[in-house]
Amino acid sequence: MDLLDVQVGGTKIAYLKSAADDDARAIVFVHGNSSSAGTWLPLLTGDFGRRFRCFALDLPGHGHSGPARDLADYSLSGYVAVLTGFMRELDITDAVVVGWSLGGQIVMEAAPELPDAAGFVVFGAPPVATPAQLAEAFLPSPAMAALFSEQISETEAKSVAGCFVAAGASFDVGEFVSDILSTDGAARAGLGASLGAGRFADEIAIVSALEQPLGIVHGEAEQLVSLVYLRKLDFPALWRGEVQVIPGVGHAPHQEAPQKFAALLRDFVSEAVDVG
Repeated sequence: MDLLDVQVGGTKIAYLKSAADDDARAIVFVHGNSSSAGTWLPLLTGDFGRRFRCFALDLPGHGHSGPARDLADYSLSGYVAVLTGFMRELDITDAVVVGWSLGGQIVMEAAPELPDAAGFVVFGAPPVATPAQLAEAFLPSPAMAALFSEQISETEAKSVAGCFVAAGASFDVGEFVSDILSTDGAARAGLGASLGAGRFADEIAIVSALEQPLGIVHGEAEQLVSLVYLRKLDFPALWRGEVQVIPGVGHAPHQEAPQKFAALLRDFVSEAVDVG
C-alpha cells in the first residue's frame, strides 16, 4: 500500500488509501493519541478496503506526518482543523468518518464542520461536556498518564499498550509500542495541557444535535472507557439506539478483532447510511 501525503495548513499530512474503486463509498479513519494510520491496516488491506475507498491519515506529530507548525495545534481544536482540512484538500465530502480513542473525540468535535459527511462511528471515545465528566467517562488507569507526557520510556509505552487490549490477552502490542515511542513528545504534552485547560467542545451537545447517524462501538473488555457511562447516553442519532459491544476485546477492537469490527462498520453503512 502506497504512503501518500498532502499539505494541510502548511503541514505535511501523510495518509494511506485503500485500493477500492473511485466510485466506492469513502471511509475516513482517524487514529488515537500516539498511534498512526498504520493501526488501520487490517481493514485497509482486507476485503473492507477493497469494498470501500478508505483513507487513514497520520495526525501531525504522528506516524509520517510533519510536526504541528504551532504547539497550540496539538489540541482537539488543532486536530479538528487538520481533519476537516484533509477532507477538503482531497475533496472527500460524503464520507463515513471513523475515530478511535482521541480520534473519536476529534471526529465528534469535527462533526459540526462536516455537514456533508454521511455518518460517524467512534469507539474508545466517550462524548463529554465538562472536565468533571472525564472521571465518570474514563476508567482509572495510572498507565495512561504517560500518554500526556513529553518523555515516555519503553517500559511505560508497553504498560500503555497493554491497556489497549483485553487484560491478559496474548495479542502482540509491539506495533502500539512502536507508534507510541515514535510520536512527537510535544504532541502528548500539548494535548495534555490543552485538555487540562478545558480546551474541548461540549461533545454531548454536538452528538445530541447530529442529523447524521452516529455509531458508538465498545470493546467488552475495555480497560479505559466506562460502558456504564456510555449506556447513560441518549440522543436521536445513535445507531440502533444503543452502544454496540464487541465481545472479548478491549480498547482496540479494530486490531484485536478486525473482521468483527469490519462487519460492524459494513452494517453501519448498509443500515444507517446507504439505506435503500
